[in-house]
Amino acid sequence: MPVSDYGIIIFMRKFLYFIVFMSGLVSLAVEFAASRLLGNYFGTSNLVWASIVGLILIYLTAGYFIGGAWADRSPKHETLYKILCWAALAVGLIPLASRPILRLASEAFDQLSLGVLFGSFTVVMVLFIIPVTLIGTASPFAIRLAITDTAQAGKISGRIYAISTLGSFLGTFLPTLILVPTIGTYRTFLVLSSLLLVSALTGLLLTSGFKKSLRYLWMPLVIVALFIWGVPGTDKATSGLVYETESSYNYIQVLEQDDYYLLRLNEGQGVHSIYKEDQLNFNGPWELVIAAPFFNESPVKPQDITDIAIIGLAAGTTAREAAAVFPNAVIDGIEIDPKIVEAGQKYFDMNEPNLNVIIQDGRWAIQNSTKKYDIISVDAYRPPYIPWHMTTREFFQILNDHLKDDGVMVINVGRGVDDRRLIDALYSTIHSVFPTLYVSDLSDSFNTILFATKNETSLNNFLENYIQLYKDPETPPFILDVMSTTYDGLKETKGLDIVYTDDLAPVESITNSMVMRFLFAGDVETLQ
Repeated sequence: MPVSDYGIIIFMRKFLYFIVFMSGLVSLAVEFAASRLLGNYFGTSNLVWASIVGLILIYLTAGYFIGGAWADRSPKHETLYKILCWAALAVGLIPLASRPILRLASEAFDQLSLGVLFGSFTVVMVLFIIPVTLIGTASPFAIRLAITDTAQAGKISGRIYAISTLGSFLGTFLPTLILVPTIGTYRTFLVLSSLLLVSALTGLLLTSGFKKSLRYLWMPLVIVALFIWGVPGTDKATSGLVYETESSYNYIQVLEQDDYYLLRLNEGQGVHSIYKEDQLNFNGPWELVIAAPFFNESPVKPQDITDIAIIGLAAGTTAREAAAVFPNAVIDGIEIDPKIVEAGQKYFDMNEPNLNVIIQDGRWAIQNSTKKYDIISVDAYRPPYIPWHMTTREFFQILNDHLKDDGVMVINVGRGVDDRRLIDALYSTIHSVFPTLYVSDLSDSFNTILFATKNETSLNNFLENYIQLYKDPETPPFILDVMSTTYDGLKETKGLDIVYTDDLAPVESITNSMVMRFLFAGDVETLQ
C-alpha cells in the first residue's frame, strides 16, 4: 500500500473517531434537552424523566441494530455522513414541530385533560424517533468502517465505544450548564443540530467531494432560518405573561393578572410567589410562617424575633411578609436558582434591606451556616418535585441544630384531596427529631403547614399569645388574621410507622401515587 494511501486511511479513521465523539455528545445532549423541553409542560417528576430516558434508550438500541445491518450493506464513509446529515436536520426540526403540540399540552395541563395531555407527550416523544435512531447508527457504522484488520477489531471497537462515551459525558453538561441557561431550550436543539451537521458535512466533503456535498448544503440554511424565524414568541400561550426565561433548574414565568404578579415554574401548576403593592395577606401558605414563633410560651413579641431562614425563597413573598411583621429580623433567603431571584427583584419588589439572599442548595446552606434562627421555613417542595434529601431525619436534625432554644421549624407540604400519606410520613420523620408538632390545613388549597417546636410546647401557648397580641392596640391585624387561619386549620395527626433517612427515603412512591390519583380523579383545582 502506498504511503499516501495509508496516510489517508489513518486520517479517515481519526475523523471517524471525531464523528463518533460528536454523535455521542449530541445523543446525550438531546436527551437532556428533551427533559427540559418536556419538563416545561409536563413537569419534572420521576415518571416524566424515566419515560424520556427509557424511550431514548429504545431509540438508540434500534439505531445500533439498524446501523450494524446498514453498514454491512453499504460500508462507505459517504453513507454514514449522509445518515448523520439527516439526523442533524431532524434534531433541528424538533423545536418547530413540537411547539404547537406542547402549547396544546400546556392548555391540557391547565385543564387536566388527561387524554390530550398523554397524547401530546406521546406525539412529542415520537418526534425523537428519527434523529435519535439515526444518531444511534454512528458507532456500529464507524466500527465497520474503521476495522481493516480483524486482528485489531477488539482494540478499534473498544476505542470507538470509549470515544463515544466520552462525547456522551460532555453531552450531559453542555445543555444543562451552558446552552439552556444561555440561549433557551429551543435554540439548544438548533446548536446541537449545527454541531452534528457541520461535522457530517465536513466528512461528506472529505469522502465524496464538493459536488455531492453540494446537494446537502440546503440543510444548514434551514437551521439558520430556524435560528432567525423558526422559534418566535413565547414558549407557552399564557394569559398575562410579562416575562419568561430558562435557567439550569427551571422554566420561569412571571404573570400579571388583576394587578397581581405571579411566579410560575415549569409545567405551571401552582403559584410559587405572589405580589401586589400595599398587600400582604394573599390567603396562601406564605403567611402561615408568621404564626410559627407564637407556639412558644407567652408572651412572644414580634420585635423579639431577630433571625429567620427561608429555604425556598422563590420571589420573596414570605420574606416580604416576615420583614413587615418582624421589624428586627435579619432574613436569610436561600434559593438555589439565581434567575428566580432576578425575577423576584425585578417584578416582586424583593429588595428588603434586611433580606440576605443566599444562592445555594437549602440543606447545604443551613448545614454550613454558623447562625441559629428563631424560625426556619422550608418551602422548597411540592408534589411531585420533592427533593428527597430535604425529607429525612438527618435533614431535620440539621434544622434543629440551627434553631435557637425556642426556635420553630415550618414546612409547607402538598397533599391530595383525600390523601394525607405524605403529611403523615413527614410528621413521623419530623417527630423523631422535634418533640412537638402542629399540623394546619390551608382551606381551599392542597397545602398543609407543619410547625415543629424545638422545645415541648402546648396549644395553650398559641392561644395565650393570641390574646396578648389582641389586647395590644399596636398589633398589626395581619398577625391576628394569620394566627386565626392557622388555628382554624389545625388537624390532629398521628403519623405513620415510618421515618425517612438519608439511606432510605422513598418519598417518590407516595408523590407519584398522589399525582396519579389526583389526575385520574378529575380535580381541576391548582395547588398553591
